[in-house]
Amino acid sequence: MLQRGILNTAINSLLSRVRHTNTLVIADRGFPFWPHLETIDISLVDDVPRVLDVLAAIKQNFTIGRVFAAQEFVAVNSPQVSGALEDALLGVPVTFEPHTELKKRVPHAIGLIRTGDTIQYANLILESA
Repeated sequence: MLQRGILNTAINSLLSRVRHTNTLVIADRGFPFWPHLETIDISLVDDVPRVLDVLAAIKQNFTIGRVFAAQEFVAVNSPQVSGALEDALLGVPVTFEPHTELKKRVPHAIGLIRTGDTIQYANLILESA
């Protein structure tokens, strides 16, 4: 029985299939559904869990080479919210691009984890190192 780390079996299975340069999406509650993409929905209520909660759990056993995020995230959120993302990704290169361009990357991901996050444009695409 797992006693620490990620306990969700679906997330563990998904993470075990990510290889070098593959991508994984962590999305907010409003992110569009992609019928052909494995989606693990762990949203419970508003803001539980948040994208940064999932990121923190994944980082313990996942080497992130770079991250893609929406330019709009920085434009519409407070400096505190943007700073929390910056702190969570310390040392990881982040490419901010228009949200419409970010969504074009989604179909190439191994899977998507949907959270209950209500922060606008909180979606991240993690590329494994």
